[in-house]
Amino acid sequence: MHHHAYLWTGPTPRFDEEAFRRPPHPQPPPLETAYWPVKPRSIVKGTWSEPSAVAVWLGERPAEYAPRFAAGAYRDPGRLVTLLASAGERLAAGGDISLGFSLEQPAFLSVALVGCGPHRALPDLPCPFGR
Repeated sequence: MHHHAYLWTGPTPRFDEEAFRRPPHPQPPPLETAYWPVKPRSIVKGTWSEPSAVAVWLGERPAEYAPRFAAGAYRDPGRLVTLLASAGERLAAGGDISLGFSLEQPAFLSVALVGCGPHRALPDLPCPFGR
């Protein structure tokens, strides 16, 4: 199994448009995490087989965007450590990760890691890279 990484930032009203979050629309994030691989493969931010490498990428994203978090509580390093520890456990068990954060302006950040090879919930979905 391997994991694909996805990241989307955009206006909150666009994120809230449920119709645009259903396949085949390329943006914004899908309603169901498992459908990220249906999006254009050009939006894949990385692919890893090792959960530790996936966790490194995931850990860098909240730290990168923390200054823009709309809620001050999400900037708390302790909260981020707890969130990432939980995500690491889920990845190690072969699960997906989907995190969302409201940003200033108003904007939204969506970060997802999706297991592939095949996906547990939707095994018929193809891998974006044909693996």
